[in-house]
Amino acid sequence: MDDLKYGTRDKRGNWSPNALAQIAPFWTGNFKEIGHWFLEYLWPWNAFHMATALLYWFFVIPDVATLKTLSWGWALWLFAVNAVCIFVMYGAVELFYYVKRKQGTRFKYNAKFPSEHPSDVFWFKSQNLDNFLRTYLVSIPLWTLCEVVSLWVFANGWATWLNWEDNWLWLSLLVLLVPAIHEVHFFCIHRLIHTPFLYKHVHSVHHNSINPSPWSSLSMHPVESALYFAEIFWHLIIPSNPIVMLFQLHGTGFGAINGHIGFDKLELTDEKALGSHAYVHYLHHKYFEVNYGADGLVPLDKWFGYWHDGSKEAEEQMKERFRKKKERVNAKASRSRVAG
Repeated sequence: MDDLKYGTRDKRGNWSPNALAQIAPFWTGNFKEIGHWFLEYLWPWNAFHMATALLYWFFVIPDVATLKTLSWGWALWLFAVNAVCIFVMYGAVELFYYVKRKQGTRFKYNAKFPSEHPSDVFWFKSQNLDNFLRTYLVSIPLWTLCEVVSLWVFANGWATWLNWEDNWLWLSLLVLLVPAIHEVHFFCIHRLIHTPFLYKHVHSVHHNSINPSPWSSLSMHPVESALYFAEIFWHLIIPSNPIVMLFQLHGTGFGAINGHIGFDKLELTDEKALGSHAYVHYLHHKYFEVNYGADGLVPLDKWFGYWHDGSKEAEEQMKERFRKKKERVNAKASRSRVAG
């Protein structure tokens, strides 16, 4: 495919889309776009996460009697399934688009490939190896822990487990709201770990991957990973169902790759490509202090002044915000010196 039909490439070979990032159209009154937006909202990514949630529930999750008692057996079984599924999904994207480079740098935001740029900030000076190990040593165990605890609580009746027959309307609405729950939760914890102390000691681990790739998705400090996967505990507070909880969890675990693929589109054939929805979060990795949320379903970034849509106007607004922040920091430092 000719990526220059969809975007532009700068002198360094970095590609950016012509289309600017948009918040959900119902916030802007652009109601003519809602139908198209809703189809993209459902397909393919949310449909995929719901499909995997159903597959887990019917073929992977043990029966309720087993879930009532915590044991290493079923916990390790879930860890193994999570680990294998992530290896297959993330590994496939890594293999085809980063190792074999089946589409070269077409649609790639940053023209460089992490494997070609060793750095001391990573374990063994390798971003790929560092990210892979952190995924398997930190994030997947914590993912599984949150999953096990949630299933155990549901099985013992300590959370409100609604059945589909009597509560199909509410549960259907809740399914549609799952990405909104994710966006609000993610924005809040993400903004929190960008405060100076937590950024330095926690979130900087993830941001070492300035040029993210698939294995960067779940490469996190344990504190960040725990906060990230704690998102599913909302389903222990609100009336819900384990399948909806799994949908939330899979959108968090499997869906983390969306913002870190590094490509705007993944070419499937010469004429068809899969949109990644990665651009908004890529801009966050590039500029650090923009786009703390996700895709603008609940546009908290827009409301709080952190939104970057990829335009030159957003670039100037970001620079102005950085300038004012620097002035505040310098003024505070001056007052401290005078007081001292």
